[in-house]
Amino acid sequence: MSRAVRRSVPDPAAFPTRPYDLIKEFTVALVAVAVLTAGLAALFSSPDEKPVTLATWSAASPNDFTATAVAELGGTSTSAQYGPPYNHAPGAGQKIGPVSLQRAAGVRIPVDTAEDFVLRPLRQAPEPAEVSAALTAWATAPADQQQAWTSAYSDALGKAPDGDPAKVAPGDYGPVPVLTGRLLALSQAGALDGQLQAQGRFYETDYTLPMLFLTDGTYLADLADAQHLSGDQWGMMNETGNYPGQPWLWLYTFWYQIDPFKTSTNADAEIWAIMAVLSLALVLVPFIPGVRSIPRWTRVYRLIWRDYYRAR
Repeated sequence: MSRAVRRSVPDPAAFPTRPYDLIKEFTVALVAVAVLTAGLAALFSSPDEKPVTLATWSAASPNDFTATAVAELGGTSTSAQYGPPYNHAPGAGQKIGPVSLQRAAGVRIPVDTAEDFVLRPLRQAPEPAEVSAALTAWATAPADQQQAWTSAYSDALGKAPDGDPAKVAPGDYGPVPVLTGRLLALSQAGALDGQLQAQGRFYETDYTLPMLFLTDGTYLADLADAQHLSGDQWGMMNETGNYPGQPWLWLYTFWYQIDPFKTSTNADAEIWAIMAVLSLALVLVPFIPGVRSIPRWTRVYRLIWRDYYRAR
């Protein structure tokens, strides 16, 4: 029996053969793929936009930078009042019903906007006597006096033409104008980016502080609107400009466009919960009675495998 089986096995030498140049085939395929990749990348790749830094912001919109610096110093900026993971701002934190997931995670990246964004960079840089005196005056003033200075200067900036610090009406602003003016000069010189990014590590790749400072102003948000990247413009599905981005995120960004989520202060937490439930439902489809039988009831499998069923 085994001898008969061995006799029925075809002899490989009986099949026709032809020469095949593997090196040539590989070279042609490599060149073709490289040319195709380079051509498609040139046509459809993302635009190479220059990075937005504190230096570019302060140069392009110094008035917005100054107003934001005052808010950071006075603790009234978005970052200062954000809550976890950056600080313990009272009442801050998004919730799902009574549960605050944001507070449950705790403060893992402590950020003191006055100290980290304004005072520490000024102390670390060589300062003229006027700025050193302003730092001393700020440090020795009680908290309510500091708050009064920043509040008064912020209101004065809001009333000045174009928010220009040079056109602010005289008032009791303490050392605030000197501190923010010097911070603006440091930023325009390009020093502030490095100071905020320096965290004592060999590779300085943590952009948390510069990004928080940038997002507290209006300059970055205006750029995002111009490039169709903000949340109410389906920004999660775009790359810079009108280039398509991640279409598979349509379901996530969809919720931000409708009520009640587009006006909710807990939108991020609520949409995260919805997507978690939907994702879990997708994973459990094979185990949900009724749902798992939909393909069989609709006979959609016969459409997908129509060639097989046609042959039968």
